[in-house]
Amino acid sequence: DEHIRLAMITEMIHTASLVHDDVLDDCELRRGNSTVHSLYGTRVAVLAGDFLFAQSSWFLANLNNLEVIKLISQVIADFADGEIAQASSLFDTEITISKYLDKSFYKTASLVAASCRSAAVFSDCSEQEKQHMYDYGCNLGLAFQIVDDILDFTQTEEELGKPQGQDLASGNITAPAILVLGDSPRLQHLLKEDKLESQGALQEALQLVYDN
Repeated sequence: DEHIRLAMITEMIHTASLVHDDVLDDCELRRGNSTVHSLYGTRVAVLAGDFLFAQSSWFLANLNNLEVIKLISQVIADFADGEIAQASSLFDTEITISKYLDKSFYKTASLVAASCRSAAVFSDCSEQEKQHMYDYGCNLGLAFQIVDDILDFTQTEEELGKPQGQDLASGNITAPAILVLGDSPRLQHLLKEDKLESQGALQEALQLVYDN
């Protein structure tokens, strides 16, 4: 029963973070469907995300397990840290893979890691087993984020369910672009000086990353 409720709480937190993400990134589509933000406006989307966070916190408290409450509560704080890190590094062509992974941990891997460890807590696992589960969740979350960022350069809008290159267009430089930046003065110029504002700049930048 605890595992099922934990899964429900995890999905509620995940959904809340996506609703807020769409507001911050001004996204019109997610997985081929209109976002809450585009359908009902910023105010409703923010309140809907807040409601989901509040409900998840209520259900979390009712699990009556202090270790799990601390783990999952930290995730919500990590989301905020991740958004701040992302906002402060927009169009930063000097961003490193290390900083990218830190941001990805806060925005994605933290939730997966905490959920995996919490499942181990409810399974009465040893401390070593709980740590292994946390590490597994962390690596799984980071891998998921990296793959998701790669698909943003390799898939069509129809396959993605959202506009291609949406992250790059907003100045969020992810792993595929970071790995190309060091060898591409043109990409550096498009992101740092032009900020993808000139005609055709986004498509050129996407092609530079894809080709390399």
